[in-house]
Amino acid sequence: MNKRTQQYIAAGGLQVSQCLFDLVRDEIAPGTGIDHDYVWKSLAKLVADLGPINQRLLDQRTELQTKIDDWNSSDHAKDSSHSEKLEFLSRIGYLLSEGPSFKVEVENVDREISDASAPQLVVPIDNARYALNAANARWGSLYDALYTSGVAEPEENPADPPVRYDARRGERVIQWTRAFLDRVVPLKSGSHADATQYSVAPAGRRTLELRVTLENGSVTTLKSPGKFAGFVGLMYAPSEVLLYNNRLFFRLQIDRESGIGKTDAAGISDVAMEAAVTTIQDFEDAVSAVDAQDKTHAYRNWLNLMKGTLTAEFEKNGRKIKRSLNPDMEFTNPYGMSVTVAARSLMLVRHVGIHMYTDAVLTQSGDEIPEGFLDAMLVTLCAVHNLSGEGSKSFPNSRSGSIYVVKPKLHGPDEVAATVELFARVEDMLGLNRNTLKVGIMDEERRTTANLKECIREARNRVIFINTGFLDRTGDEIHTMMHLGPTMTKDQMKEAEWLAAYEDWNVQVGIDTGVYSVGQIGKGMWTMPDLMKSMYLTKTNHPEAAANTAWVPSPTLAVLHVLHYHEINVLHLQRTYHTRERTHLKDIMKPPLLREELSPAEILNELENNAQSILGYVVHWVEEGIGCSKIPDINEINLMEDRATLRISSQIIANWIKHGLTTRDEVLVIFKRIAVIVDRQNEGSPHYRAMAPDYETSVGFRAALDLVFQGVDSANGYTEPILHSRRREAKVQQ
Repeated sequence: MNKRTQQYIAAGGLQVSQCLFDLVRDEIAPGTGIDHDYVWKSLAKLVADLGPINQRLLDQRTELQTKIDDWNSSDHAKDSSHSEKLEFLSRIGYLLSEGPSFKVEVENVDREISDASAPQLVVPIDNARYALNAANARWGSLYDALYTSGVAEPEENPADPPVRYDARRGERVIQWTRAFLDRVVPLKSGSHADATQYSVAPAGRRTLELRVTLENGSVTTLKSPGKFAGFVGLMYAPSEVLLYNNRLFFRLQIDRESGIGKTDAAGISDVAMEAAVTTIQDFEDAVSAVDAQDKTHAYRNWLNLMKGTLTAEFEKNGRKIKRSLNPDMEFTNPYGMSVTVAARSLMLVRHVGIHMYTDAVLTQSGDEIPEGFLDAMLVTLCAVHNLSGEGSKSFPNSRSGSIYVVKPKLHGPDEVAATVELFARVEDMLGLNRNTLKVGIMDEERRTTANLKECIREARNRVIFINTGFLDRTGDEIHTMMHLGPTMTKDQMKEAEWLAAYEDWNVQVGIDTGVYSVGQIGKGMWTMPDLMKSMYLTKTNHPEAAANTAWVPSPTLAVLHVLHYHEINVLHLQRTYHTRERTHLKDIMKPPLLREELSPAEILNELENNAQSILGYVVHWVEEGIGCSKIPDINEINLMEDRATLRISSQIIANWIKHGLTTRDEVLVIFKRIAVIVDRQNEGSPHYRAMAPDYETSVGFRAALDLVFQGVDSANGYTEPILHSRRREAKVQQ
């Protein structure tokens, strides 16, 4: 679908695609107090006023990269010292002078962001089922997560659970859980493993306490009474007990009639963990939205999340299931008062980057508009329903009256400042209080990392999130140094000096500027969703680094990862972070060049792994419109792939072709061979279109080659232009 075949409506000085116009007129605008024609007039003014600024910022990216390419192509660059390289980057305006110390000043931030340390999900907004799963992943079953993952099993890599219930495996889950309770909510005496009854009783004239009867008949209480937060049911026999540790809730669920509860001495049937406290509903890397129809579908899902009306119907294990948002829960607190406990993850939303333009809306002269402008206007207008309309009554998202927007792929402070200006304009146009729109700055581009403090300064009244994104950040690292020499392999990159320095630098700056006191300092995604015990054993490194959130790819993994935040007091680590060794900018700016010559076998292995990553992901994106996929690698290990991983893989091969480690012809042979493997891995998938043997007719295969063979010249190594073009081609064919 393209602008020559889409139907457009003249509205507010713009040309608006029919489907999008209808959505705003019939579904988004009603109930907001804002006329649909005013929406388009306002958007037209944004495009007229801020569109030229957006283009200048993109031109600045090109100018800086051209200067860096010229420098890196010179003989002098290869022999220059670190100080000379930093001086060059300062001279061309890539590195900016650091201003005086400051602290962010952000108001009206929900506790899920300002106080809690917990996992975060990122989910494609175009898939209603996944979007609802993530929104409802605020709470998850600890018993199910432990049983499924094998975390409680003695083996390092336990097998998947058998089809029939394994009673011994279940018993180990219960034992593991009781030991966990002893660590995070210990009793004054005895162990939770010996509990036979949980009850609530007066602790004084005005308060209640949790009492635990042990198998020896003695009655004890919590060592820290403040960790008892409430209950449901009768005081002498509650059906749920709400506990609190490290600013996170969890619930003992008691049901002596259930299959598990009737075999448990205390009647505990499960432990529900507050897990994915926040979720990013994603319009960017996790989705394939290439035209007005795709964008309309995505906006409609977000609108219905904000209204609280989104549903999804699907079949699972032969049963038809209808999913909707979970309602909040009511508990009696230790003062005898009824309190509401949130049942849904606080939702942030990720817009597209400033480099994206769309033909869903055109100017009067037929030019595409910045897609981020459209996101800013319509995503915000949808959220008005939750701030003051239908959604706020039964399914409130932000209880502080804020809208949380994560902005990706910003290059430096000027682009952050432009985002702040855009958000301020949208607030004024829609009648929202200033700074209603909060900003998450994704630290995933090299120039943002190098100038992170100044980026935060530009958004100091809005910033509620910074994170490290190893995958996109690596792609930008490779593209920035494309002309300097051959890049490291993926595995070598994980051990590179710049990466460790970058991870530490992000936390350091976030703490120095006070981001941690009002918002989230985040870490990147665990990419192997099936290796759940490995994640549990490994991902302690994120809270130990003083980051108060990290991405996980599923609700089950969120339940496992939240256990780390109960065991590790992140706030304490942040408050004492000044005692750690400081990171220096020179360590971050070391380019990831190969340090030693690779053997032919090592080169082939790297090429095959990257070809597998590219083909396995691209064929689903282009042919089926799936923006985020679980893709088996060359060793049949499932990996979560999105455009960030694609950016790395394509940039590595493009770099190696440029510097003579391989050739276009060799890459073509490898891609054809790997395509056969990918086809075999997808046998039985009803919508899959094989690439072999008719490679020339496979749009997905040709898209994969484009990404590699055009990788040197693609702006910042971004994959979107090629993916979008090829996806449109595939849609026409279909």
